[in-house]
Amino acid sequence: MMYWIQRLRSPFVRSILGDYVFIAPQLILYVGLTLVPLIIALPMLFTDRLDFNDIDVDYIGFQNITRVFIDPSISTDYVPALVRTVRFTVINYLMVYVFGLTLALVIYEVGFRGGFFTVIYLPMMISGVAVGYIATMLFSKSTGTVNLLLLDLGWIKEPIDIRLESGSTIILPIIIGWKYAGFNLAIFLSGLLSIPEETIEASIVDGAAYLQRLLRVYFPQMAPAFIIATIFCLLGSFGVFDEPMAMGAFNTNPGLRFLSVVFYAYGFTQQRLALGMTLAVQTFVPLVVLAYLLQQLQKRLAYY
Repeated sequence: MMYWIQRLRSPFVRSILGDYVFIAPQLILYVGLTLVPLIIALPMLFTDRLDFNDIDVDYIGFQNITRVFIDPSISTDYVPALVRTVRFTVINYLMVYVFGLTLALVIYEVGFRGGFFTVIYLPMMISGVAVGYIATMLFSKSTGTVNLLLLDLGWIKEPIDIRLESGSTIILPIIIGWKYAGFNLAIFLSGLLSIPEETIEASIVDGAAYLQRLLRVYFPQMAPAFIIATIFCLLGSFGVFDEPMAMGAFNTNPGLRFLSVVFYAYGFTQQRLALGMTLAVQTFVPLVVLAYLLQQLQKRLAYY
């Protein structure tokens, strides 16, 4: 007994216990609101449950899992939504660097300013629904502030119609990139701050231009930060829901019917709960595997 009491009094053990106490609230919420419901819902994938009030539930084996491949009525919803989601993910990934990396380089080169960082991070406090409504107001075809400004400047000849897929395909990644600019800025800035100053000073002494320092000194040593940003962007892009819903994914703009919207429609508006959950899990599992592989690669790069 005295042995364990002495162990608990050691600085190392107390430090570890302090870390666990610090992360305990978030860990409890994650387990209680994410993992436990997922585990409870897994048996539902093999049933024909229509909604949460359905009491006439039958076991149907793997029919839900195979229907996406053999049922044309489902593939006509799933495949176009998958294409839209992948396209959005690619553009959104570009916005991660346009906003996050650019701002991180500005702060790193000019000097860290707490107030500036706070201003960039503030949009993350805005809900996704509010961001969607803000985008709708800014890019309204007749009264949108951004449309009117671009028309006055002569940069566009016709106003951007956010209700069309051609308009929302570009506007949504931009507005998402703006919202999460502070989050991505923090990731990239941590990668920049981890670069040894000796390597940067040596490249300057060798006469390397700024672009050469970026490509040959900064970016290679920022690879772990790039991978972390990729993981968050990948999972976040496939899970985007609030912003498309506020921008009319269910009515005025079917071009915003991403996979998350299709899953919601199947589960809560079309009374096909088990099928919607199965489609979500089928999409979720490959993403988790890819994220795990990227995380292992990030650890190897961070180690070396």
